[in-house]
This record gives sequence, C-alpha cells and structure tokens, in this order.
Amino acid sequence: MALRSGVAFRLHMNNSTKDVTMKTQQLGATGPQSSIIGLGCMGMSDLYGPADENESIATLHAAIDAGITLLDTGDFYGMGHNEMLIREALRSRKRDQVLLSVKFGAMRDPAGNWMGMDCRPEAIKSFLAYTLRRLGTDHIDIYRPARLDPNVPIEETVGAIADLVKAGYVRHIGLSEVGAQTIRRAQAVHPIADLQIEYSLVSRGVEAVILPVCRELGIGITAYGVLSRGLISGHWDKEKKLAPGDFRSFNPRFSGDNLAHNLSLLEALRVVADSKQATLAQIAIAWVMSRGSDIVPLVGARRRDRLAESLGATAIQLSAADLAQIEVAIPADAAAGDRYAAAAMAHLDSEQSHAR
Repeated sequence: MALRSGVAFRLHMNNSTKDVTMKTQQLGATGPQSSIIGLGCMGMSDLYGPADENESIATLHAAIDAGITLLDTGDFYGMGHNEMLIREALRSRKRDQVLLSVKFGAMRDPAGNWMGMDCRPEAIKSFLAYTLRRLGTDHIDIYRPARLDPNVPIEETVGAIADLVKAGYVRHIGLSEVGAQTIRRAQAVHPIADLQIEYSLVSRGVEAVILPVCRELGIGITAYGVLSRGLISGHWDKEKKLAPGDFRSFNPRFSGDNLAHNLSLLEALRVVADSKQATLAQIAIAWVMSRGSDIVPLVGARRRDRLAESLGATAIQLSAADLAQIEVAIPADAAAGDRYAAAAMAHLDSEQSHAR
C-alpha cells in the first residue's frame, strides 16, 4: 500500500532535533487514509491506574499536532470517560483532523466489573447513540465490536453496523480479536477495513493464520499492545509497584518467574537498540511497523514524553540484519505467560483452535 506524506512535526531523538513528516497509508483495501502510527487512548481513563486528565489532553493535542490521525477508544473505557476526554481534546482541534475508532459491546457494572458482551443489533444502535453524544460528533470513522459475542452470529452484528453505515452514522467497519473463520464470515456481509489485534515482539500468534487471511481479503491490521503493556518498553523492572486497579497485576506475563524471564529477553534486544541509537520502545514499535505497510501500530502513550519517544520509531529503518538480530534476541513464542488471564483468554475468538 502506498505511503503518502502528511503533517510535518519536530522530532526530538538522540539529543538532536529534526523536522520530519508523518506519513499516511490506507487502512486495508477499503478503509480510510491513516497516519502510519495511531494512538490508543484506553490508559488515559482505565485499567492502568490513575492518569492525569490535563496531561492526557495535552498528549492528545501533541499527537494530533504531530500528524497522528487515528485515535482508538472504546465506549467502555472508564464507562464513557475516555470518549468524553477525547471530546474535550477535540474542542480546540478540527474533527476532520482525526479518525475516531470506537469499540463497543463490552458490558460493565457500576463497580467496573466485566459482564460479557452484547452485540445484538438493537444494542449496537443504542451504544452508538450514546457514543456519538459523548464524542460530540455526527459519525464514527471505524466502529467495531470489542470481542465476538458468542450469542450473536457475527453476520447479525456486522449487518447492524452496515445499516449504520448506510444511514451515515458510521464510515467503516472494523473487527477486534477474532479468528480467520469469523473474519471471512464478516467480510461476506460488508467490507471490513481493519482487524484490531495484539501484535508485538512477544505476541505473534496473529502471524500463523489470521494475518495471511487479512492480507488475502484486503483487511488492514491495527496492532495494539506493541509494547506489551509496558513490559518491553524499557521502563519496567521487577520492583515496579502497580497502582490499585491496574489490570497488569492479574496479567500472567507480569507475575513471578514469568516477569523475570520476560524482562531478561530485553538484554539481547538492548544491543540492537544501542546500535541504532534508539530506545527499546522505539525498536519494538519499529519492528511492528516493519511487518508490513498494512499494519498500523497503536501506541498507548498517556504522557507527552512517552508519545515523543514512540514517535521516534517512525524515523527508524530496520535492515535485514537488524531484523535477523531481533529474531535471535526475541524469537517467536519466547514470552512466558499468556497475554491475558485465563478467563479473558477464553473469550478471545482469535485464540481459539489456533485462530482457525
């Protein structure tokens, strides 16, 4: 897919400053034009402990000003807080500067507990009505179920969103964490712009079946968890204390011997980073970008300094020798522990029967 030049921004990296231009690319064969890196907004409202709202808005502004167009959220992130936060940030920016990608369907109670999925057509229309109001917009650029609802055929879910596309409330349809069979069934109902799925140096399950099917069908990938929730960012250590409510305290990769093993993987990767005068985070993000021009990494920065570091990945070119060295440092399936706790893994269609 052809890359295009977008907004110019100033990149601070390796104790130097240079002006660069954020490139854009089409998201899938039928999707919108997106910046080559997107911003995942979940951590500004939920699941990673407290966040500073003013800093979150400043980070959103910095991302937009640097040419990041793709903002990813969910109506259940902070039970609507994340959408309202983005609305506040957009008050001083133009709506058409961004692509709003919204996930729906995950049910929560007032205490924040998870209560399964609801992807019935009538529920989807209700969810969207509230999302439009919270975001202060008349349309969503990419609308997607957060997970497969086991009680609702994917054809019904996608068909309901397709009705919303016809009505002008939604521009494109996306999917999240589903397997190859589900992707094919969804695509048969309406063109799918992209699949959102975890993809990183330590989460490579997508490569075996799902990624080839998406490429066959012309479906883009928006990759979240590219730093494995901070685990491979270079900013984590065994003594790090997690804030109350941080879901990483229940994540197998962040506990006990698993954590020690996973952090040890970074020592060999640091050699590559040092040779490129880059940080571990920048190398990890650049690696995801190297997997194909149909892949857009979503960085989960909720502070401007972390965003600036992530933007540095766009200036890194990994050679064949670099990629081979990275493969030796962190081979596929090198990580210890699943990417979610067992109960959450059971709800991932993308993980069932090797994603079929």
